[in-house]
Amino acid sequence: MDPESIDDGAIEATVVRLARPTASGGHAIQRAAILAEGQDFGRIEAWILEHGGEAENSVVAAGGGLHADRINANRRSVGAAPVRYVLPPGALG
Repeated sequence: MDPESIDDGAIEATVVRLARPTASGGHAIQRAAILAEGQDFGRIEAWILEHGGEAENSVVAAGGGLHADRINANRRSVGAAPVRYVLPPGALG
C-alpha cells in the first residue's frame, strides 16, 4: 500500500490499536507509540485532533521541597512536544 494513500479507516484502526483506556472513560495514546508507526505520524495526529483529541504535555509530579517550583517549571517547557494525546469518551467507535 502506498503510504500517501492511507485512508481514514486505516488510520482509525491504528488509533484503536494504540489507544489505552483512561479513568475518565476516554482513551490515551502515547506520542512515542505514534512515532513508532513511522511516516504516518502527521496523519495519525491530525485524525486524533479532528476527533476531539487533545495533546497533553508532561505530567508534573506533585512534590514539595525547596526547589519544586523551579523543577516543575522546567518540565512545562513552552513549545515542548506533547507526551500523549487524550481522546474523549466515545471518540473511538
